[in-house]
Amino acid sequence: MKIIGNAVSLGALNKYIWRYKKHFFLGIVFVIISNFFAVVPAQMVRKSFDVLAQNLKNLQPGSNMEQSVYNQILIYAAIIIGMALLKGFFMFMMRQTLVVMSRHIEYELKNDIYSHLQKLPLAFYRKNNTGDMMARITEDVGRVRMYLGPAIMYIVNLSTLIILVVGIMVSVSLKLTLCVLLPLPVLAFSIYYVNSLTFKRSTAIQQQLSQITTFVQEVFSGIRVVKSFSAEKSIQKHFAEEVYMYREKSLDQVRVNAMFFPLIAFLIGLSTLVTLYVGGQEVINGNITP
Repeated sequence: MKIIGNAVSLGALNKYIWRYKKHFFLGIVFVIISNFFAVVPAQMVRKSFDVLAQNLKNLQPGSNMEQSVYNQILIYAAIIIGMALLKGFFMFMMRQTLVVMSRHIEYELKNDIYSHLQKLPLAFYRKNNTGDMMARITEDVGRVRMYLGPAIMYIVNLSTLIILVVGIMVSVSLKLTLCVLLPLPVLAFSIYYVNSLTFKRSTAIQQQLSQITTFVQEVFSGIRVVKSFSAEKSIQKHFAEEVYMYREKSLDQVRVNAMFFPLIAFLIGLSTLVTLYVGGQEVINGNITP
């Protein structure tokens, strides 16, 4: 039910996406094209090594075969450089469409929220703190922007890469592909676990920031009362405590990230070691080429 509720809530953003549908669909196309140009150079490197391995024993200095191999290597090198340039161009265009779209939507969302706040009755402002509203119009809208821009971009990017890369890997060696994908279940569980921790800590940080904003707004609006009772030191002490709590909650979030990224690096390194060992055995046995 929670997932359905979140999907319904995100459905309210469809009208904004539809306004920038050109940016959205072009961005997805650019993501797919950039991934294609990212995958193809690896195949060119493989083919160039195969050309060298097949002709290395028969190469003679100054022979026609040497010139032919040299020309083939130059062609592969030119293709690799060209693909890298095209990949960079389409990655730039990908960000200029999806990320720029998210910035435009963020601007419109903030304007719509502000317009809506102007129409609300005074009873609403009596029930809700100013800090809460400021946190929603900044932090929450910022998260929506991250969903509409980088999140969509990386989801499409990752999905396209998985389809292209796994397809090529299976065509080369099914055994080696399974060894490479072996750490993925552990990685997926780790990401899910860390994501749940990150969400809880981010919510706590946002709530604490709301309390600080509300406290500061109330102090400034009642500054004459504070001065009349000489409560400056008490206010400073309370503000320092609130800021200290905000710092501690932010450090909790940093500690989670500090554990997560080394774990990711370890799993990637483990997958690389397994790939090198199994791949080396396959090359020695002649099942695949270097």
